[in-house]
Amino acid sequence: MEPAIRTEGLTRRFGHVMALDGVSFEVRRGEMFGLIGPDGAGKTTLFRLLATLLKPHAGKASVEGHDIVADYLAIRSRVGYMPGKFSLYPDLTVEENLDFFAALFGVPVAENYPLIEPIYRQIEPFRTRRAGRLSGGMKQKLALCCALIHRPAVLLLDEPTTGVDAVSRNEFWEMLARLKAEEISILVSTPYMDEAYRCDRVALINEGQLLGIDTPQRLVGTFDDPLYALQGDDMYGLLSAARGLPGVRSCHPFGETHHLTTDRGVDPRQLAEALARQRFTHVSIRPVDAGIEDVFIKRMCHD
Repeated sequence: MEPAIRTEGLTRRFGHVMALDGVSFEVRRGEMFGLIGPDGAGKTTLFRLLATLLKPHAGKASVEGHDIVADYLAIRSRVGYMPGKFSLYPDLTVEENLDFFAALFGVPVAENYPLIEPIYRQIEPFRTRRAGRLSGGMKQKLALCCALIHRPAVLLLDEPTTGVDAVSRNEFWEMLARLKAEEISILVSTPYMDEAYRCDRVALINEGQLLGIDTPQRLVGTFDDPLYALQGDDMYGLLSAARGLPGVRSCHPFGETHHLTTDRGVDPRQLAEALARQRFTHVSIRPVDAGIEDVFIKRMCHD
């Protein structure tokens, strides 16, 4: 079966900057596929290529079997695209924005209302409010409704939860799970590593290159280095000091701790003693399980 999305060696430059460098992957039909990476990794460039808003400099890609260059009109009728930056009309009301996008795709709102109803019900009390005056979470829900009003086969969501509160983030992912049940193929990007676990498979991306593709669980399973949580009174100073210790491969902030990766055979008690000799107090080093962020950093450093 033809995948929902396929890219082969997709490359795009902006002047001397290589935004995407030979990216190849597939999104299966009905799959929730996550693109995980920091700002500037190339996520938005990839979405703009797949939405036929940019042309590649090399490589090729298809959406629903249609080439992104030769068949761009066919793709635009089959894709729902929600860019990272709020792009609806702020001076139009909620209702007027929805009507406008339905008219743009030549469908009445009523035709696909059952698809968006669970989402639209949450913003319907504000249907006469101008979109520019909505909260961040409400703006995202309206944008999602507008992207779905023509019932696309593929949904492209570029960092849809950035800048919204934790409750709205959770609600948004619950909505995506319902859309996946409707057999809509979803490609979603996020800088939040914890959101990777909401996806069937994920691709880790940095500086325009893919660092790995698999289920979140299998990617985490590839991390086999000793990993510890480091804490102490001077967390900023500990970060720099720990990185300079023999046998330490990497150390990066992780919530209220630092995650410390070492060579095999390194005794964490000796690391704690070495930090204590540098006058760091209340130093604690304990084993922890790896997460997606640890896998990302390891592969980014080419360990």
